Amino acid sequence: AHICRLNFRLGDIFAEAALRLMEKTGSSPFDIHAIASHGQTIHHIPPEGKKRGSTLQIGESAVIAERTGVLTISDFRTRDMAAMGHGAPLVPLADHMLFAEEGKKRAVLNIGGIANVTILSGELSETIAFDTGPGNSLMDEAVKIYSSGKKAFDRGGAMARSGKAHRGLLDSLLCHPYLKKRHPKSTGRETFGRELVEEIMEMYNLSKENTLATICHFTAVTIHDAIAPFAPHELIVTGGGMKNPLLMELLADLFDGEGIPVRPITDFGIPPEAKEALSFAILGYRTLTQSFGNVPSATGARHDAILGKITLP
Repeated sequence: AHICRLNFRLGDIFAEAALRLMEKTGSSPFDIHAIASHGQTIHHIPPEGKKRGSTLQIGESAVIAERTGVLTISDFRTRDMAAMGHGAPLVPLADHMLFAEEGKKRAVLNIGGIANVTILSGELSETIAFDTGPGNSLMDEAVKIYSSGKKAFDRGGAMARSGKAHRGLLDSLLCHPYLKKRHPKSTGRETFGRELVEEIMEMYNLSKENTLATICHFTAVTIHDAIAPFAPHELIVTGGGMKNPLLMELLADLFDGEGIPVRPITDFGIPPEAKEALSFAILGYRTLTQSFGNVPSATGARHDAILGKITLP
């Protein structure tokens, strides 16, 4: 019952956000061709071998269409997963359109709850993308636990910066089986979320500062170790993780060892808060023009697929 109600409530929240944006920009529903809504992933089960995976996003599109009067495209992951893909990452097509450059290999890293990367090295068919592992998820969950839910994240990485990484815990975390999997691969908070943080706290009696420092180092090392073997000419970073100065410093130091510059997406005129929205606007347009939106070399799907479900106003 809780999930059922939350699905509709989240649809209301998304609709309200869209209506506020229209009001702020002096637009009306008649000016908007479509709303492309990723939704909120509440559970994600990757495929295994010949067994198809499944995923569940909430934020009811019918509510969005009803409240706004605008055609709404939603649930982008499911079509790729129906074709035996991971349904993730879904941004590689947009990354290729925005950042691919002849003769230059680029890695585009998004640090959300889970960190994902797109490796651009030429043709779209050669694009590789996958989830590297945790982004902000473990750090955020640790802060929520330590603050009894009063804080949602480690603002400015201050708590982690005041601690020291625990070598034994870091080595243990780096043995996580997900990190040994080959791409295409995807993961979620089911793997790198509250349950893992609770296990860490139960096994290691560390201060909150040292726990946060270790988790932050773990996140940086997993990102580096996943991307460095591809030897990109540069790394472009976006997502909420950009706001954690300690995480960004650790990444810069790690990639500096390979001579790989780390560049914020703002260098390309795109605010980090807008990157995901921009990517799904592109995917929504692809849906409306009946064009494929997935990249099989990234998701592992059997073929190209038109993504999303259309809800008419």
